[in-house]
Parts: sequence; C-alpha cells; structure tokens
Amino acid sequence: MELLAGTGLWPMAIFTVIFILLVDLMHRRQRWTSRYPPGPVPWPVLGNLLQVDLSNMPYSLYKLQHHYGDVFSLQMGWKPMVIVNRLKAVQEVLVTHGEDTADRPPVPIFKFLGVKPRSQGVILAPYGPEWREQRRFSVSTLRTFGMGKKSLEEWVTKEAGHLCDAFTAQAGRSISPKAMLNKALCNVIASLIFARRFEYEDPYLIRMLTLVEESLTEVSGFIPEVLNTFPTLLHIPGLADKVFQGQKTFMALLDNLLAENRTTWDPAQPPRNLTDAFLAEVEKAKGNPESSFNDENLRMVVVDLFTAGMVTTSTTLYWALLLMILYPDVQRRVQQEIDEVIGQVRCPEMTDQAHMPYTNAVIHEVQRFGDVAPLNLPRITSCDIEVQDFVIPKGTTLIINLSSVLKDETVWEKPLRFHPEHFLDAQGNFVKHEAFMPFSAGRRACLGEPLARMELFLFFTCLLQRFSFSVPAGQPWPSTHGFFAFPVAPLPYQLCAVVREQGH
Repeated sequence: MELLAGTGLWPMAIFTVIFILLVDLMHRRQRWTSRYPPGPVPWPVLGNLLQVDLSNMPYSLYKLQHHYGDVFSLQMGWKPMVIVNRLKAVQEVLVTHGEDTADRPPVPIFKFLGVKPRSQGVILAPYGPEWREQRRFSVSTLRTFGMGKKSLEEWVTKEAGHLCDAFTAQAGRSISPKAMLNKALCNVIASLIFARRFEYEDPYLIRMLTLVEESLTEVSGFIPEVLNTFPTLLHIPGLADKVFQGQKTFMALLDNLLAENRTTWDPAQPPRNLTDAFLAEVEKAKGNPESSFNDENLRMVVVDLFTAGMVTTSTTLYWALLLMILYPDVQRRVQQEIDEVIGQVRCPEMTDQAHMPYTNAVIHEVQRFGDVAPLNLPRITSCDIEVQDFVIPKGTTLIINLSSVLKDETVWEKPLRFHPEHFLDAQGNFVKHEAFMPFSAGRRACLGEPLARMELFLFFTCLLQRFSFSVPAGQPWPSTHGFFAFPVAPLPYQLCAVVREQGH
C-alpha cells in the first residue's frame, strides 16, 4: 500500500477495484428478482468457478441439486447459468420451451480455432435458418446412405466382422478393447463420409484416433472453461496455440481427407458418400449468399460426425464389454437369446432386434448406466421463460443435466446399479421409459441416434455371438466408476475374449 501511495497509483487502484465491483454487480442484476432460481453465492469476478469441480461436474451438480432443488443457478465468471435437473424440468425446457431454448451460446475458443459464426456445422451452430438447413441435409443424407436400409447396415455388419477378426487374433490373452473399438467405429464413420475404411494397423487411422482423443481433451475441463469465461486470455501470445495444438492438427488431417475426396468427385455421378452429397449442394448454392453450403460447413459437419458420432458409440461399447465381464450371468443370458433367435452361423440383422427383448434391455441399460454424455451441450434462452415456477431471463446459459434423468431415484428402481430389468416388464417384454434420454430430446436431439442404435445392436450382438468375455486371470477386478470427460469412459481395464464353441 505504501508503494502504491508513494507512486500515486493508489487512487487508480481504488478506482479499478470499484469499477470491477460495479461491473460484477451489473452482471448479477438478474439475481435481484425473487423468481430467479436459487444457487450458491458467487465470488466477485470469478463467480462460482472455484465452488464447482470442473473435473467432475456431474458430482458437483448432484450435490448442488440436493441443496438448491431441480432448477438452480450458477455464475461462471460473469456468465449467468441455470442448471436443469430431473425429468419434469428437463422436459419443460427441451420440449415445452423447445423453440426458446434451442440456441447455443457463443463459444470463444471455437472462434479462435477459426470456426465462423455461420459455419458451425450442426452441433454447435446457432439456432436459425443455417442450422435448420444443415440438419435437414444431414438427416436426409444419412437416410440416403442407408439409415434403416440395408446399405449402411451392411457396412456396419462388415466392420463388425473385421472387429471380431481382431479379437480372434488376441483370443485367450489379456487385452484392452478400447483401441479396437475406436478403430471399428471410426471406420463406420469413414465409410459414411469418405466411402473408405482403414486397416486397423494403418498409421493414418492410429494417428487420426490419437488426434480425436487429444482434441476432445483440449476443449473440455478447467482451462477451456476459464478461456470461455474470460476470452481476453485467448489474446495472450502463444497460449491458445499451445492449448489447442491437437485440435488444429486434427482439423488439418480432415482437410487432407476432404481434399483427396474432392479430387476424385465426379458431379455427374451419384454421390458415393456424404462428402460428395455436400459438394453437390455447394455447387447448387453458388451465387446464393444466404446458403449455408460452403467448405467451412462441410468441414464442421465432418468434425461433428467424427467427434460426436464415433467416440460416444465406441465408449458405450467399451462400457458394454466391461459390464459383461462384471455380470457374467447377464452375458450368458444375452448369449442364450442370441443362440435362440440368430444362431451361431449367420450374422445378426436389425430385424432380429424386435425378437430379442433381453438383449435390447441390456443395451439400453448400458447406455443408462454408462451415461457417456451426462451434461448436454449448453443452450441459451432466446427470451424469458418460466420453468418450475422460476423465471429464467433471456440470454441465460442453460445446462441440461441428463445424468440427473438417467439416474433419477424417483424413476429407476436401482438408479446407481446396472440392472437390465429396468427395461423389462413382468412378462419379460421390452419397455422403454420416457426418462431414457441419452440422446437428449427436442429440436437439438442427436440426429445420429438411429445410426448409433444400429451400431450398438449389431456390434454388441456380433461380439457376444462369437466370444465369451471375462476378467483375465490374475488381473484386478475392474471398477464401474467412470472419469469425467467427453465422453465419460470407464477406467482402463483388461479383458479376455474366448471364442465360443459351436452349440454353446
């Protein structure tokens, strides 16, 4: 203080502190209404940033929910945020107020990465004409290339065969299945986008998967949250380049694949893949400044499919195999149903699913228990809305806590345990709950849900048709705890795959 007084900086310091506090109070003005959702008292400037565990947000939100209720508020820096929990409140936000909560808040780190406001693909794009155009295209193109039809089903079944071959080569050994699952699911997406697949030992495929993992780690957690809260930090020379190095390298790799596809594209021929279909739309849209069909959006649609479409399904299968080795009785019952309905000779088909209620229940329970995407991507209110008698003002960021729905103790008999009977009635018929929403709901529901369901059923049944899985001799018993990231994955584990004998 003496140093400040001696240099004449003391009045300036006081002014700066008062200015910051006034700005902080201005950003908190929404809390002055009695109908704003309750929440922990925020600190000046930082808000509640240091009062939540960004490395395990679902648990932090679980504790806050039990203290403040199903709808509560946080202040992340100067950003007002409302967390929505449990089925009734989540349905109010996603369905009843679907139009008013479909927009996305700006994400400063993506702007730094070169993502343009009108070229953000489908997942991150603001709600509006461009988003609707891109979503329609994506849904339509997925149908064209076999969503629910034989062509895409054949791709998935063929890749499941390659995956089984990879397990056969390691049969009887202690192995980690994570890398093989990632390679198989990556090939399904590569088939859809580029009409090509990679051998599992291809260095290009291995490099691609490494970069996908790095890029997802870089955009989640404490540092990205701080950079989004205080975007001026992105202007520190060299900081963001170092933080997002994997993300930029991954984008460059995809750019190379897109350029390679473009050189062999023939507009006079039917599209071979999603990229061809998009390039055809770009040609049609030339001269139309309102169109969202451009090279930047093609890039982002591809990124969406690789990061969201591939990784979440692969991680769900990683959970599935873990739960099969931990619950051998469940595994045997699934195999019994496979033997009765499909047999051990022909490949599983999607038409089999309707005749396999127990297997279907197990897959659904894996998704519920695994809970790979517990926090839906942020939304932002486009007008004032009322939820559970609280008023949420326009411009408030919404976090939809899907985990609170999938693990709701008022809905599920054993919410914290793996229990396939959650999806079976007393007669053993499959029953789907309205609280089962791993793909979210409303206007922003996952557009790749049908593809993911197909992949989960075909890969899971192919694997259990061919192999019995167990904990390797001498290995510690794996944990069912996951670690929070995107997506939430089990702690690393080893398993042993044994080829099933015919007739067993």
